[in-house]
Amino acid sequence: MRHTEVVGLWRPTDPPPGGKTRVSRATDPGASHTSHAHKFVIKSTAMIRQSSLTRFIVNKKNNTGNGEIQWCFSQVKGTLEDDVTEADLISCVEFNHDGELLATGDKGGRVVIFQRDPMSKTCIPRRGDYTVYSTFQSHEPEFDYLKSLEIEEKINKIRWLRRKNQAHFLLSTNDKTIKLWKVSEKDKKIEGYNTKEDSGIMRDPMNITSLRVPVLKSMELMVEASPRRVFANAHTYHINSISVNSDQETYLSADDLRINLWNLEITDQSFNIVDIKPTNMEELTEVITAAEFHPLECNLFVYSSSKGTIRLCDMRSSALCDKHAKLFEEQDDPTTRSFFSEIISSISDVKISNSGRYMMSRDYMTIKVWDLHMETKPIETYPVHEYLRPKLCSLYENDCIFDKFECCWSGTDQYIMTGAYNNFFRMFDRAAKRDVTLEASKEIAKPKTVLKPRKVCIGNKRKKDEISVDCLDFNKKILHTAWHPNENIVAVAATNNLYLFQDKL
Repeated sequence: MRHTEVVGLWRPTDPPPGGKTRVSRATDPGASHTSHAHKFVIKSTAMIRQSSLTRFIVNKKNNTGNGEIQWCFSQVKGTLEDDVTEADLISCVEFNHDGELLATGDKGGRVVIFQRDPMSKTCIPRRGDYTVYSTFQSHEPEFDYLKSLEIEEKINKIRWLRRKNQAHFLLSTNDKTIKLWKVSEKDKKIEGYNTKEDSGIMRDPMNITSLRVPVLKSMELMVEASPRRVFANAHTYHINSISVNSDQETYLSADDLRINLWNLEITDQSFNIVDIKPTNMEELTEVITAAEFHPLECNLFVYSSSKGTIRLCDMRSSALCDKHAKLFEEQDDPTTRSFFSEIISSISDVKISNSGRYMMSRDYMTIKVWDLHMETKPIETYPVHEYLRPKLCSLYENDCIFDKFECCWSGTDQYIMTGAYNNFFRMFDRAAKRDVTLEASKEIAKPKTVLKPRKVCIGNKRKKDEISVDCLDFNKKILHTAWHPNENIVAVAATNNLYLFQDKL
């Protein structure tokens, strides 16, 4: 990568950057190592250690008598057949800022956008119904001939920009290339051109004897998705995160070893703000697993690592953020340390709350909530599937231990949600200190069906409605979830199906 001294992307009102910044114009020609650095580091370091001895208010909350939300089935998108192709597996889910649109990406490189049904908001009782709004092919499979590597079309992340006009804009990325898409409606067409017929055939200028005034005529509504920007050639390793800044002018993209800052209007250069790549790759001990901008402060962002740490960086103090402003880390208990400790402590997702005060991190076994004002330890820790701890050895052998579960906040920051195995997903009420396990399955795919809490038993004595830990299906996993920003409506991706649930009204 070529490093050039520049000063840019800073507002006049901000203090001048405290250091130099790097500009990325092309991928690192000297990096020939595998882009699966995350898994490599976790496995190798675990083996080494074994030998040396791991803001707004939700509208119309309808709760049960004890204050707990009752969830019911709303919709399911996608075929419910058991025969599923790899390309149809959902790889990301994201509501836009007002919850009117819901986007999903899949392993086939497609983006499907759903729109809230206007009737479902006004009918009594209110429903959380969505209909298909637009479908388009975001990415195609590519081949890197220099490194003899296939670049998958799988959509890793989707992030919406705040709406400024009639059109909607979103960012989508695969392992290497980020694209900015404009999604707009078209319900009128122009007729009466002078130089061409309405069918599109060009007219002979010699046969034009009079001038016509083109007119706008109504047509059937058409939703059009067009790529406006393509941001490429800035990442040597696989992109795992993109996050739009609160200024709506810049965004960051993160791979295993670097974080780049982009301007949405500039595609041919990015500012490298974090680089943890060692000079000697044999000295590599950790990789970046997720990164996100602060929702309110445009100068702050956080990124997590495979060592279970989270770093908060302030771009006002230095344009190069290799040195963090805060380090959030919980010390391991030496008495409980095992071969798997470092693997399960790797953070797969990090999200800052809507209020900007708290931060949530998801590792393999737990969700932790941090106060951004306190680095020493999390203020809340929620076990997700503690019953799997005795099965870590088999989960390591089948590679499930490397699954990357995401997490999300509710609009009020009172609830948090994440996925688990057997199509289970977990919800935690931070105020009431309650939690519930629910299941996304075809058996409950009937309108207004109330979801029954599920429980997993470890021993041989199984109660009614409980499921044995030995009966869990580890091929059915919920990695991606999203919560409507203003209402109690959640979207849960289960293999190729998108389930929508809402609070019972």
